[in-house]
Amino acid sequence: MAKINKNYLKLPGSYLFSAIGKKVNDYKEANPDANIIRLGIGDVTRPIAPAIIDTLHGAVNEMGEEASFRGYAPDLGYEFLRKAISDFDYKSRNCDISADEIFVSDGAKCDCGNIQEIFGMNNTIAVCDPVYPVYVDSNVMAGRTGDYDAETGRYDGVIYLPCTADNGFVPELPKEVPDLIYLCFPNNPTGAVIDKTRLQEWVDYANKNDSIILYDAAYESYISEDDIPHSIYECEGAKECAIEFRSFSKTAGFTGLRLGYTVIPKELETEGEKLWPLWARRHGTKYNGAPYIIQRAGEAVYSKEGRRQVMEQIAYYMGNAKYIYDGLKDCGYEVYGGVNAPYIWLKTPDKMTSWEFFDYLLKKANVVGTPGVGFGPKGEGYFRLTAFGSRENTLAAIDRIKTL
Repeated sequence: MAKINKNYLKLPGSYLFSAIGKKVNDYKEANPDANIIRLGIGDVTRPIAPAIIDTLHGAVNEMGEEASFRGYAPDLGYEFLRKAISDFDYKSRNCDISADEIFVSDGAKCDCGNIQEIFGMNNTIAVCDPVYPVYVDSNVMAGRTGDYDAETGRYDGVIYLPCTADNGFVPELPKEVPDLIYLCFPNNPTGAVIDKTRLQEWVDYANKNDSIILYDAAYESYISEDDIPHSIYECEGAKECAIEFRSFSKTAGFTGLRLGYTVIPKELETEGEKLWPLWARRHGTKYNGAPYIIQRAGEAVYSKEGRRQVMEQIAYYMGNAKYIYDGLKDCGYEVYGGVNAPYIWLKTPDKMTSWEFFDYLLKKANVVGTPGVGFGPKGEGYFRLTAFGSRENTLAAIDRIKTL
């Protein structure tokens, strides 16, 4: 008899956004005339920038010619893209990250979920609470956690780092030392950021305790304030303790194209073993590389015209964020985020639970957001709205909420 991976049975219900989708679909079936505005899932709505589309068309044409046809991509990704990443994302910020320390992939979500495979099962993990669900779920699936406690909303064996209004949604250093530490800044879901001094404290803590930081910087392009680091490698000693994940999904609207990358410095090691060769082995064994045409499109993001157009799109979404933030603030809501991140994190009114507020907005305003408790116990009583909608829908959604 075939045996299942029973760790999957520890996962409660369905994935957060699947549960939201079912609720919305059920409501839509019962109310077919409802004009629902979705500001829940963090999917982009602006079309790919013209400079990138032109490059994409050119790459497609190359694939139709024998002389320029490409098959499997190199394990780490094409040199032209990795060099562009190294030069623009790191060396321009005085981060000593070379092209051969960059692994190109089909997205940060996959890499954040897969990175745990190169670590032993006896590692303890620490996550922010609230947190992007993939970090915890992937470790549950692997069997690195204990059972789920429905009463507390937590897994045994996981160190939860409370992120609340009292600490600015930036976690404190834990007394119980974890082996693997997941950090995400700008943060999903709270929109909070961490300044360089606080991030340096985490790097020093990890180096002192031989921990590894898994740093999700998928939203770094949305940082607008000067004193906020875009990369953990801006901190001294980070190359000895940190792995960083980046994405083109929100930076350049590649949610439908799929492109991202992971940085593993050559000097990073634990138990006397370098981590770069382990991830290279895993990457080469289980992944055949992002398509050539998509990697060419990624390279175009770093062109002068591509960068200008991408920054215009980011400004568009952050304009939405400002409208959401200001509109909710004017209504008396307690609001966070929306300055260095495309997410707005708000306190639910009248002591409503996160799901009660979800139902309230869906039924009374036909607006969809994301219940904060779906990101962890400390998210209860909060709600996330995304700035990735169209300008028209964003204005309409907030105007509807104002009428409530």
